[in-house]
Amino acid sequence: PAPIIIKSNSSIEFYLYVRKIHNPMLRIQPKVYAVWFDFEFHNWFNPCFINKNGGIMKKLLTVVLSLVAFIGLSVSTANAKTLKCQTVISAKADEVKMLKDFGNDVTALTGGSLKFEIMPAGTVVGVKETLDAVDKGLIDCGFAWTHYWSGEHPAAMLFGSPVAGAGVGIDNIAFLSWFQYGGGKELYDQLWKEMGRNIKGFMLQPVGPEALGWFKEPINSMADFRKYKFRTPPGIPGQTYKDIGVASVAMGGGDILPALEKGTIDAAEWCCPKPDMTFGFQKVLKHYYLQGLHQVVVNADLYVNGDVYKKMTKLEKKAMEVAANASLSKAMSYRIYENGKALADLTQNHGVILHDTPADYFPAYMAAAKKSLETNAAKNKFFAKVWNSQKKFADIAVPFWSGAQMSNAKLGMAHAATLK
Repeated sequence: PAPIIIKSNSSIEFYLYVRKIHNPMLRIQPKVYAVWFDFEFHNWFNPCFINKNGGIMKKLLTVVLSLVAFIGLSVSTANAKTLKCQTVISAKADEVKMLKDFGNDVTALTGGSLKFEIMPAGTVVGVKETLDAVDKGLIDCGFAWTHYWSGEHPAAMLFGSPVAGAGVGIDNIAFLSWFQYGGGKELYDQLWKEMGRNIKGFMLQPVGPEALGWFKEPINSMADFRKYKFRTPPGIPGQTYKDIGVASVAMGGGDILPALEKGTIDAAEWCCPKPDMTFGFQKVLKHYYLQGLHQVVVNADLYVNGDVYKKMTKLEKKAMEVAANASLSKAMSYRIYENGKALADLTQNHGVILHDTPADYFPAYMAAAKKSLETNAAKNKFFAKVWNSQKKFADIAVPFWSGAQMSNAKLGMAHAATLK
């Protein structure tokens, strides 16, 4: 018998040649396929696959459609892209674990056409050069906290870590409400234009509220606090500590423990129980304070080179958006449980003593934070635009949200007291 020949262009046509008779048996027109191929299957023909009217039976159709699916898969695999992404932290950090989870979601949603290679800090450039490297296309994407770039533009702080809840009581959950439904995302996209950066940003990981920090001895007042050389985040949150008389020293997370061991600093904050324990602060310091105002809200973001993003398909761009929104929820859920487990481990197995923050810290830091926010708003129009948006949102949302949470917070503290 003559061979079955499958030929295709934008319309897939199947021709069956039997005993010198040419019978077009099936015609499919999926415009998706614009490749030419020509498969020949010799010695496969069997009369049982043809009915008396010359139609193709189910088995032949199954084979043909399987071939079409195979070709589509091959095309997708051939077009797969792997984005090289450098973080500003080590590969062991929880943030990297969650970043990889985001990447896996994108890969699944795109059917494998978009993948990520996650590289630790320093692989290609230094931490401070991460944003420049993304902007210039040296790496495809980067991962950091956006307040790291507040030295370049003060408004970056309002997205990465709005000091003292933007001075109006916005917590990490309320911040997401502002970001997703109160106009925050549109302002976030505008930030990169204001900075003159060729970047598409994706907010991924809410972290806060962050702990006040770690000390060698208990602090009972601001007078005690001011005796310490204290590691703080860069930008306005750290400057605010200087404004209330604290010797604030900014440095990267990986430098904190060595600085504590050498005596360069004698107190520190980084984040929360789990990340703090990962860095090993409990090896040097034993007095831990949870309640702080400097970073009630903290967000870690992914920065994609603008040209790389523009070349993505509509599906890939949508996958990035969907996975980023999922990451905002998953990261928060992950943090609550992991920090709870870490705090129990620190206090039960590492000799860490948990304290309440001195009462005079709160009015001092809040007053300085508000003054700093007002100063920056007066100097920079875009900063003022973002902060006014947050305040307008807070006027509506915070009375409800803080009021509704108050009783639950008291109930939670009462439960915590029974565990001591």
